[in-house]
Amino acid sequence: MKKRDKKMPKNVGGTERAIRLIVGITLLALGFFHVVAGTLAIAAYVVGVIALITGLIRFCPAWSIFGINTCSTAHK
Repeated sequence: MKKRDKKMPKNVGGTERAIRLIVGITLLALGFFHVVAGTLAIAAYVVGVIALITGLIRFCPAWSIFGINTCSTAHK
């Protein structure tokens, strides 16, 4: 059997990717440097990690569910 090259489809475009990365790093920094505390810090960590991961892998499961694709060309 041949090993199939399965690529995850991309649905996050370049501008959105940059925004997600900046927001993710900013939210993680806010929690890390104790600018926010308590429940708000936990929310900043969770949202920051999600934004960072989706920005890095260029795929957002929520966008997939709603059929949104912000890439300039559709990746399959």
